[in-house]
Amino acid sequence: MPKKTSQTIYLDYAAATPMDRHVLDAMKLYFTDKFYNPSSTYMAGRNVKQDLDEARSKIAHWLGARPSEIIFTAGGTEANNIAVHGVMQNHPKANLVISAVEHDSVLEPASEYEFQIAKVSKQGRIDLSDLASKIDDQTVLVCVMQANNEIGTIQPIKEISELIHKIRNERLKKGNELPLLLHSDSTQAANYLDLHVARLGVDLLSINGGKIYGPKQSGVLYLKGGISLKSTILGGNQEQGIRSGTQNVPAAIGLATALDIAQNKRNYEAKRLQKIQKLFIDGLLKIPGAIINGSLKTRLPNNVHLTLPGIDNETLLIQLDEAGVMAAAGSACSASSEEPSKVLRAIGLDKAEIQSSIRFTMGRRTTELEIKKTLQILLGLVS
Repeated sequence: MPKKTSQTIYLDYAAATPMDRHVLDAMKLYFTDKFYNPSSTYMAGRNVKQDLDEARSKIAHWLGARPSEIIFTAGGTEANNIAVHGVMQNHPKANLVISAVEHDSVLEPASEYEFQIAKVSKQGRIDLSDLASKIDDQTVLVCVMQANNEIGTIQPIKEISELIHKIRNERLKKGNELPLLLHSDSTQAANYLDLHVARLGVDLLSINGGKIYGPKQSGVLYLKGGISLKSTILGGNQEQGIRSGTQNVPAAIGLATALDIAQNKRNYEAKRLQKIQKLFIDGLLKIPGAIINGSLKTRLPNNVHLTLPGIDNETLLIQLDEAGVMAAAGSACSASSEEPSKVLRAIGLDKAEIQSSIRFTMGRRTTELEIKKTLQILLGLVS
């Protein structure tokens, strides 16, 4: 067995990212000197409220949105829950459609209402014809994530938006004025993809600060102007009454700073990681029987997900950890569950293949040398 290296190699950036030092610097004052409640009427509180508004505007800039369309949340899971519950509770007799590869924070709230699941291809891309067939006259919400957290596949959100626009117009011609909204979970996309909501054609969009080198338990829900959501957290009427509670100002400042850095870096970082990703995939495919899951063409540049037939992923992950490499079997949020991955089932893998699958996700600190070392360790373990 390969010995543990003196420096560990972290390859689970889809689960958590280290906070950028510029983000930490931007947040510090709001824990100490600028600790005031932004709802306060005195000058110090109003100054903090102004800083919060500036953070909101900074996020709105990258989304091509108005500041009033940005709702701060305690992470991506809460943003997704607010989106699903907020829409569906306003339309209790309606239904929703979600993709087969949605995160549990969309799937589980969706399961409390009448819902259908749209199929995906073996590469994890949404089947547009199946999606269209699942949308009926009572569908009020469609949820398709921008990029998958397990296999990295990027979804054709613009095409989905165009399909929904067409269906919406057909319904209006029949006198059906029920809204038909598109929500996208962009948690994994924010580091590498365009988030401009008009170009994407989305009505709601979720972001998670903990995935973009910002603070954990920070998030945003974009809500297109004119759309009404049922309030799910009541109390102080903050965040337009949709998400009541004193705002976590340090988290909001940190998230805005992290998103600003991520979107400024995204093109450079995507190109850098694509080169390393190719090196990684080419090396992995030298392992007899190795299969790369997800699309090779429309894929996040930091994601490598593979199946090694006959290899137990739990044992392999322990061996990798002992050798100094940190990776994952799938989503960190469902790591404690013994249920097979819904995403991998959706792309056609059986139970044995799922138990032989492993995910590596790279990030800003990942180097070509680390990937070469990881390949060497992995080849030694599976041989």
